[in-house]
Amino acid sequence: MDRVKLNDDNSTAIHHALQAAVNAAIDAMGPRIVLGAPLGIGKPNVLLNAFYHHALTHPELQLDIFTALSLALPKANNDLKGRFVRRFVKRHFGENYPELAYLPAQRQGTLPSNIRVTEFYLQPGSMLGKRLGQQHYISSNYTHVARDMQSRGVNVICQMVAIKQTATGPRYSFSSNPDVTLDLVDRLKQHQQPYFLIAVVNKELPFMADEAEVGPDYFDYIVDEPELDHQPYAIPRAQVSDADYAIGLYASTLIRDGGTLQIGIGSLGDALCHGLILRQQKNPHYRQLINGLPQAQPARQISREWGGLAPFERGLYAASEMFLDGFIHLQQADILKRQVYDDVPLQSLLNAGLIEPKVKAADLYHLNRAGCIQSPLSSRDFRWLKYWGILHEDCQWHDGKLTAPDGSSASLSPIKARHEEALWQPFLGAELKHGRLLHAAFFLGSRWFYQHLKAMPETQREQFSMCRVSRINQLYEGEAIDRVQRLDARFLNTCMKMTLLGAAVSDGLSDGQVVSGVGGQYNFVAMAQALDKGRSILMLRATRMGKQGLESNIVWQYPHVTIPRHLRDIVITEYGIADLRGKTDEEVIQALIQVSDVQFQDDLIRQAQKAGKLGLHWQRPEWCRRNTAAQLRASLDRFRQDLPPWPFGHDFTQDEFVTLQALQWLGRHRSKPSALWRAWRAGKSTTSTDSTTPTAESQNVQTAITSTLQLGTSWQDRLWRRLLLGAASLSQQMNKS
Repeated sequence: MDRVKLNDDNSTAIHHALQAAVNAAIDAMGPRIVLGAPLGIGKPNVLLNAFYHHALTHPELQLDIFTALSLALPKANNDLKGRFVRRFVKRHFGENYPELAYLPAQRQGTLPSNIRVTEFYLQPGSMLGKRLGQQHYISSNYTHVARDMQSRGVNVICQMVAIKQTATGPRYSFSSNPDVTLDLVDRLKQHQQPYFLIAVVNKELPFMADEAEVGPDYFDYIVDEPELDHQPYAIPRAQVSDADYAIGLYASTLIRDGGTLQIGIGSLGDALCHGLILRQQKNPHYRQLINGLPQAQPARQISREWGGLAPFERGLYAASEMFLDGFIHLQQADILKRQVYDDVPLQSLLNAGLIEPKVKAADLYHLNRAGCIQSPLSSRDFRWLKYWGILHEDCQWHDGKLTAPDGSSASLSPIKARHEEALWQPFLGAELKHGRLLHAAFFLGSRWFYQHLKAMPETQREQFSMCRVSRINQLYEGEAIDRVQRLDARFLNTCMKMTLLGAAVSDGLSDGQVVSGVGGQYNFVAMAQALDKGRSILMLRATRMGKQGLESNIVWQYPHVTIPRHLRDIVITEYGIADLRGKTDEEVIQALIQVSDVQFQDDLIRQAQKAGKLGLHWQRPEWCRRNTAAQLRASLDRFRQDLPPWPFGHDFTQDEFVTLQALQWLGRHRSKPSALWRAWRAGKSTTSTDSTTPTAESQNVQTAITSTLQLGTSWQDRLWRRLLLGAASLSQQMNKS
């Protein structure tokens, strides 16, 4: 593929279309380019690489790249795990995936003086200990990023886009990332700052409508070269642990039918979605599972008040900065089905139950009473009614008269519509149009997710509305419509640590090192406090494995916090739900201790009492003394058939999956000599050097492992083959039991 390649003299050749775009931007903006690019997969990597390589050979050009979430392919070492990763990456991401050229130099701290990379959100953990990544990070709420890009002088914007051919010419879609670009362009125009906007077409992107759709005149330059198309970066689906499942199940009891949902990516989000699907499709099993959780009884009160256990009749609507796989699964399970409409009076009537999505004549009466339409109708009313599907799309209006698709004509009054059902019927549509199941600012997900979006019928895909981040992550500027759409909102996000006083640590470490970024978490936590019946739910695992062994993620205090204690709300760990809203400091401390791991409870109690924040005679309830991983595992064991490790499938081939299970078993038991000896013995019967004849199943396992890891005939490879075969056998035995 002729994109960026090395010539014989090791200089870099750039695809002619990309070089032309770079030259056009420099001609328009001069020798200082402040290049703004979307986060995640909306970044046109091929164009960013062209700018980068051009700046490397033209030191007179000052290139400042302002972006976020620069996604890198997983790196592989030279060990067995590295062999597995290399094979998987090559197959999963494709051989032509264009990696970001600036990443190696950024991480090594060797960017030349004329190139700078500034990010407002980092690929989690990727820049720990990386000098340039840490120094040039901007801590900014997602809703403030366009403001910050404008203030730092962004003058070139690049965006990967989808394309659709229509009868009037091509239409373009920001697809995965209308989030910041739309807001940024508006700000630059408002401040009369010149800019140059480049679109790079990638036909592998799904075409998303609503605010994401624009015409060709929106751009200053368009690169449309089929050979530059590539698969978007796809996040491999994560395995869901016992702790994840417990957290997701507890969270699923807090979701109100008819409500609103926001969730983040990862195994905790998958666990929540799977729990909601169990609640919908296998409700008796779901209730047994919930009642079997270790802290089911203490969690029941908040569940009764704020959520429920029954299946969803009205369904949910999603208002989430991120659109991810889980929402598609919820839609397929008939849970994400509450459509909303971007009109305040119309949505208010729906909320009140005065009208329904299925159109009837009486709706005209209620619409008139609410001030949506006049009586008699005006031409404006006619257009409004047709847009929302209340009048049939083939209905006509002239001089105050309606003409139905069958040719009949009449002058009708909305005031009398309740009593003139038969007269109105020929003119009415069947159901409301332009309803949305989801509003989101960007998407990032699995290969399955992208393929599913592309394969959707256009009318169905339009129900998933991609729009600017200011529309999603804040209430101001659109507060009226947000308040009538975001009913019973539950904003679920993850964090790394919680202090006993209710502050959350989500993006950084105690020494200031940034793990990821604030993103939109603060926006949604604050929004939950502002919305009637809204709740912020922060989810975290109670413990983590640190350098010194097991550590508690609930701590007395921490030098850095992301969410301040005055915004404390609901916290969930695998040991239960802590409702912190409106509670005293002592009550907050008590609630968080009760959902912490028992190994750390005594120390947390001592620290809180030493600080004078917890009564000296307080006794923790007996049930929280059973907060152990072993107790949790025992509680979930009898429900294993409902709790698969990958609830929505995985991204491995069968050979890769068999090999992965063997590698994971060895990883868990690498410090246990007796377990390794069992694996060595178990692997004996399936090696080619043994005198016995291996079974067809064991032969298939041997072939899978040998092929996936490219194991040869050296003594090291023979040793690893036998250990892995034994590990695979023991892993299968454990899964069956």
